[in-house]
Amino acid sequence: MLVLHGFPYSNYHNIVKHALMLKGVEFDERITYPGTPELLAVNPTGKVPAMTTAEGTLLGESSVMVEYLEDAYPEQSLFPQDAEEKAKTRQIMKVAELYLELSARRLLPFALTKSAPPKELVTEVRAVLDRGTRALTELAAFSPYVCGDKLTLADIYLRYALSIPKLVGPVFLEWNVLESVEGLAQWDALMASSEISQKIDADQASNAKEFMAYIAQQSKR
Repeated sequence: MLVLHGFPYSNYHNIVKHALMLKGVEFDERITYPGTPELLAVNPTGKVPAMTTAEGTLLGESSVMVEYLEDAYPEQSLFPQDAEEKAKTRQIMKVAELYLELSARRLLPFALTKSAPPKELVTEVRAVLDRGTRALTELAAFSPYVCGDKLTLADIYLRYALSIPKLVGPVFLEWNVLESVEGLAQWDALMASSEISQKIDADQASNAKEFMAYIAQQSKR
């Protein structure tokens, strides 16, 4: 059976988990944290998530894993069949990751430690987030899903990419990402209403205490 290694508090872990659940692929979820011997045994970078395929291949990086799932389990594709539309889906996935998630992540350590980030960093992060929301405004349809009437990997990526901006925006930027793009708040509510999203959110909430204990332990090293 396919194994997903990581922890439910991780948004990148949840991208792959959501894709697995939506495709109906059976998998075993093994809780492990960055840099631990258990994770290093399956991913040499020590990052979450990692995957052991049903054939025993070890994979890292969420984008690699979802692409693998598309190739290995094509019955319920999460990409449009048209090449142009597929490229647009991939473009939105990259915008979500590079201009929304990764930029906002620079403020995450300060949110977790309840400390104040440097003003220069806040300014830099906000500038990149503004580029991301402008791009999303131009690229996304939200009718009702990101790329039209069918849910794609762009929806999954965007849902979990937004978790960090939603966390740090109100605290450090006096900014709500859901209000920055027309239709984004309604789409976010639609995505949150699915049974898969609710299951993943519940697992994330249940993992919060253990994850925070892991962070506290890491900070003492």
